[in-house]
Amino acid sequence: MEATAASAMVRAMIVLGIETSCDETAAAIVTEDRQILSNVVLSQLDEHRPYGGVVPEIAARAHLDHIDRLVSQAMEEAHLGFADLSGIAATGGPGLIGGVIVGVMTAKSIAAVHDLPFLAVNHLEGHALTARLTDDVAFPYLLLLVSGGHCQLLLVEGVGRYALLGSTIDDAVGEAFDKTAKMLGLPYPGGPSLEKAALQGDATCHDLPRPMLGRPGCDFSFSGLKTAVRHIAEALPRPLPVQEQADLAASFQAAAAASLVNRCRNAMTALADSHPEVRTLVVAGGVASNQTIRAALTGLCADHGYSFVAPPPRLCTDNAAMIAWAGIERLRLGLTDGLDFAPRPRWPLDPDAISKQPRATARPVKTAQSAPLAARS
Repeated sequence: MEATAASAMVRAMIVLGIETSCDETAAAIVTEDRQILSNVVLSQLDEHRPYGGVVPEIAARAHLDHIDRLVSQAMEEAHLGFADLSGIAATGGPGLIGGVIVGVMTAKSIAAVHDLPFLAVNHLEGHALTARLTDDVAFPYLLLLVSGGHCQLLLVEGVGRYALLGSTIDDAVGEAFDKTAKMLGLPYPGGPSLEKAALQGDATCHDLPRPMLGRPGCDFSFSGLKTAVRHIAEALPRPLPVQEQADLAASFQAAAAASLVNRCRNAMTALADSHPEVRTLVVAGGVASNQTIRAALTGLCADHGYSFVAPPPRLCTDNAAMIAWAGIERLRLGLTDGLDFAPRPRWPLDPDAISKQPRATARPVKTAQSAPLAARS
């Protein structure tokens, strides 16, 4: 019986995933039957904290310093050798290009040495498919992808099949969280600090704008909300009293959540006629770990007869388990990549929709000394 079980384990599809798109260096082993055998994440928060944002050069060097050790650790925790793997998946973009190159070259090297398929995974597709790893969500579904660098609503019809319904016309919601936190004098990283401060605040204290509320369509906007917070904060004494920080944080968070709910409601209404089979809303990306936003979206789904699915917080922020799983999804379909694959700083999920957008929403290539916190996802 033991030999039979071991043989079945070897025959199962098992993929090593590598994630290096921003400031987390990560490696994970995931199986076809949705087991996460290891999921190692090394954050670079301490390295970037003095700069108040992600410095691309520092991030790339850190990935280079740690990636080999983390891959070895992931393999050891999974109790596997490279001969047990079915493929090697790595984030091929979008992201800070120095880091993406480190992950791609590491994955290509392992694939070449061990004669394994190489899979270049779109970082956004990793987020988009995480709910299928955690909850076995069936296609099609509505996806709200919210992170530091991205804010999009997409119809997910299958692996590699994404229709963009709306995106931000200015800031991503995660960028707005991070920059608002900085204005309020909250510590880095901004998004989690703002959520924590908001727990002690009064969300009705400040009448902040709800961007795009009541407008048709599914596009987002957060720059006006951020500016409104800045005007209030500048009129208050410095440093901001703790309660003022909390009240502004709570008011901002409530306004952002209301805007997200409104845009998702419009998407549900639009899909009711064209895709009535869509009855699930998935939220993914780093901002998906925010509990106020989860609660607001849960209420929206209850009102519209939708199921609500959000991965556990540890799988909302950048991780390699989602990359390994996306690799499995692609490997099942024979969608492997050659070793000549070129890492991409920009890689939209729905390339056909880019020309229709007022502004591209992929992470920009940073040329300044410090990338803003929005580079995080």
